Amino acid sequence: MMNEIWRRDEIESPCVQICVMHPKEGICVGCYRSIEEITAWSGMTPDLRSAIMADLPARKDQLKKRRGGRAARVVKP
Repeated sequence: MMNEIWRRDEIESPCVQICVMHPKEGICVGCYRSIEEITAWSGMTPDLRSAIMADLPARKDQLKKRRGGRAARVVKP
């Protein structure tokens, strides 16, 4: 019951506590937000947060690009 008293009608942060910025894409590999979005999140309007949240699933695909791994280092005959 105490939690209901303090509950706010805001969009919660998408943070999953995997806070690592992708060096090329410039977005967090955990929540897919930019560093600018992360630092401004608490001061954003609910509408702006909603717009960012709607865009996050599409950003996930940016990080699926492989860099090559072992195949990029091995010289093929």
